[in-house]
Amino acid sequence: MTIAEVSKKFGVTADTLRYYERIGILPPVSRTKGGIRDYDEDSCRWIELMKCLRSAGVQIEALTEYSALYRQGDATMERRKEILVEQRAQLEARMGEIQNSLDRLNYKIANYEALLHGKDAPVQCIKA
Repeated sequence: MTIAEVSKKFGVTADTLRYYERIGILPPVSRTKGGIRDYDEDSCRWIELMKCLRSAGVQIEALTEYSALYRQGDATMERRKEILVEQRAQLEARMGEIQNSLDRLNYKIANYEALLHGKDAPVQCIKA
């Protein structure tokens, strides 16, 4: 697949794909005789994984380390697993924060709904 096709398929700009390859997040992509990037199935799986991890908030540095370790082979499996475990813990913490924010918003919306319909609003700790 060309960079344009991959960009469209994964919703990632061509510049981002080139950047990820340049900094080592993506393994080097094979090229045609004319020098055009030719993304294969393996490259696409990497893009999918990196896009997933980035959308979860995983930092570029962690992805760079993970990718470099992967290229070093099976001897790095334990460290790669540790990176993923660390990132999962960070994501779970952020999810807890997001859930607290969502709960607060739902509470505020319920207050407004009650007030707008002439009912007593639930007691709240902080008015805003």
